[in-house]
Amino acid sequence: MPGLVNTPQVVRFGVFEVDLRAGELRKKGVKLRLQEQPLRVLAVLLDQRGDIVTREELDQLSSQDAIDQRFNAEMTHSLDRWLDMADGKLRGGAIPCILNGGNDDIFEIDPILESAPSVTFAEGKVIDLAGTGFTMISMGYTNPTPWDTHREAPEEELAARIDAVAARVPDMNRTVFNFHAPPYGTGLDEAPELDASMRPTHGGAVMKPVGSTAVRDAILKYQPSLSVHGHIHESRGVAKLGRTRTVNPGSSYGDGVLQAALLDINPKNGKIKYVLVNG
Repeated sequence: MPGLVNTPQVVRFGVFEVDLRAGELRKKGVKLRLQEQPLRVLAVLLDQRGDIVTREELDQLSSQDAIDQRFNAEMTHSLDRWLDMADGKLRGGAIPCILNGGNDDIFEIDPILESAPSVTFAEGKVIDLAGTGFTMISMGYTNPTPWDTHREAPEEELAARIDAVAARVPDMNRTVFNFHAPPYGTGLDEAPELDASMRPTHGGAVMKPVGSTAVRDAILKYQPSLSVHGHIHESRGVAKLGRTRTVNPGSSYGDGVLQAALLDINPKNGKIKYVLVNG
């Protein structure tokens, strides 16, 4: 169940654990039967934990359209709140904040990010990384996933999107690719193999590459200095594709842990140092 802003995909409360993406509720590790409608109501309650949700609000979630509208409203409301916080911290300062969507993000966030005064929306743009002599190009779209999320496209379309923005790059030797999908077969794209019922095989012990071939081919074709990725939370790591260093900091936000990559760009020699961090 992709798309919730405030709620991680796996939530634990008491003896229960709900996996919103897989649509599973477990009690002490034992899977419980839960139909889709109750699961969606549970997701709304989790997304608003600490707030009062009235019976009338729950009754309004009787159709898929109503549920989608509620999710979209909650997502945009949360984004507005976060951007207000960013504006309070960053307005008039020297620290740029560059944001982009991912495959789970609804398109309604794009105009909100575009109009925000203290952040830059990165999708499809060539952005100057001020003071470094580097530029960055970004793409939040991914190759198709089993969950049919918002920003997915065939590999051919991903390649065309990358080529269109790469053609405007002044110096590929001083460019960072910021693509949500990791390159295929690099170890940065290993996710649990799923069976026909969309459940992990062998309890999630079997992994397979699920990244983008278009992203891999673009990195090999253009050879930017650095390429940073996300999307596959389980595949934290660093790899080389030709001369390009590729990074996926991973994600463990479901456990309350922030994972990130700190990048230090030397504007004189173009060298980039990195460190993967947890917080």
